[in-house]
Amino acid sequence: MRLQNQIAIITGGANGIGYAAVERFAEEGARVILADYDAATGTEAAKHLHGKGYDVTFVQVDVANQESAQHLMEQTIKVYGGIDILVNNAGITKDAMLAKMDLADFQRVLDVNLTGVFNCTQSALPHLIAKGKGKIINTSSVSGVYGNVGQTNYAASKAAVIGMTKSWAKELGRKGINVNAVAPGFTRTAMVEKMPEKIIEQMTSTVALQRLGVPKDIANAYLFLASSESDYVHGHVLHVDGGIMM
Repeated sequence: MRLQNQIAIITGGANGIGYAAVERFAEEGARVILADYDAATGTEAAKHLHGKGYDVTFVQVDVANQESAQHLMEQTIKVYGGIDILVNNAGITKDAMLAKMDLADFQRVLDVNLTGVFNCTQSALPHLIAKGKGKIINTSSVSGVYGNVGQTNYAASKAAVIGMTKSWAKELGRKGINVNAVAPGFTRTAMVEKMPEKIIEQMTSTVALQRLGVPKDIANAYLFLASSESDYVHGHVLHVDGGIMM
């Protein structure tokens, strides 16, 4: 068991990559807080995993709200008594071309994808520092590395996550806390599956491995960075994209 008795928080854990990560971490012995804004889906997801024998607890959170992020950490301490791993996976998209992008949509994506990462990490930090070790894993994107048409807000938020990751790595390494990011490529989540097949084929053609990722591909990267196997990996952005734009 690679995460035996480790206490992990995974935001955006009710669906897609987040859900795959919650299940993968639980399989490896972690006690997991499944944190999500969607109370109904989150509760059902945690119930399903609990029924499979996994130690998973749902906590509702709005990562864009600092008080809600603090409540998440307080509930984690109340339920499990500590924090070892924080996976800042929660994120949203509100895509549009620059000329048509609404300012409110621009700001909302930054509030969740960027400020949400800040809120959760800052709230968890005292607990990680007190323990003298921990793992922080932030979710960026290939859009944050290369940019993407129609994703001004999303690409900006994910690029900024990389900057925060590297800054925190410089600050927190001396405190025994590893900080890294994962940059997923095109991944078969529910959002992607709703796209026209022609678009999916075009996306696939840009990938060297000639397939889209699946949520478990990203979850396995999270698992590596959360485990002791990555104890000397720090300030790194791990691309999990099948070789896109090499």
